[in-house]
Amino acid sequence: MRIVVKIGTSTLAHSGGRLNIRRVELLCKILSDLKNAGHQLLLVTSGAIGMGVGKLGLPGRPQDMPGKQAAAAVGQCELMYFYDKLFSEYHHTVAQILLTADDVRDNRRSGHLRDTLERLLSLGALPILNENDAVATDEIGIETTIGENDTLSAIVARLVEANLLILLSDIDGLYTADPHRDTTARLIPVVEAVTDEIRALAGGAGTSLGSGGMATKLAAADIACAAGIDMVITNGSKPELLYDLFDGKAVGTRFLGRSAQP
Repeated sequence: MRIVVKIGTSTLAHSGGRLNIRRVELLCKILSDLKNAGHQLLLVTSGAIGMGVGKLGLPGRPQDMPGKQAAAAVGQCELMYFYDKLFSEYHHTVAQILLTADDVRDNRRSGHLRDTLERLLSLGALPILNENDAVATDEIGIETTIGENDTLSAIVARLVEANLLILLSDIDGLYTADPHRDTTARLIPVVEAVTDEIRALAGGAGTSLGSGGMATKLAAADIACAAGIDMVITNGSKPELLYDLFDGKAVGTRFLGRSAQP
């Protein structure tokens, strides 16, 4: 299978922005194992700003745009250092690709991006993609940016005609209500279509270091499912669930691609 995995800031880092070493080591080990089993993997990673916050010793996520971009520039180096180090331990080569909106919206440039990704996969490399936050201004919704990495992961999955998109988040999946506030909230195992009723279940933004939330994940599901690609939201704090997912067990919430719907 060809799988795009999106890794959120909450999965990568502690609340202070420093890398969650135990979790990331396990995640890279499991992803390497899945790659060894013959699957093609592409990672869309968040965390550059969050990691920069930790590396620079800042008290929190900067509120001004130059501060965010500076944190991203520092944090991206930190991210790729750890990815390269951890995947190299399992004999896998990583490749960094930083994108802006024009790279995915312009047909010519997106065609070059697709060709590059295809060649990297044919060479056995593991592409790691992120929006170029050092120059982009994605968190404030400017039209020339991609938006956030949930959307980017869905765009990448569509571009490379992936079989599956996996969003690793800080929650087990989509619930009937906010499970942090409502003890009666139930996990929804399968979503056949992203309806207005489903969208109404989405809350606001995610963690203090991240920019995503359930609403952005539902937007990603719209993109992926329209392209016939299944999407799964599962808890990134439990990387071992990826084994269950690939063993065909029910994990998190699965959004059915249009071609997979009954």
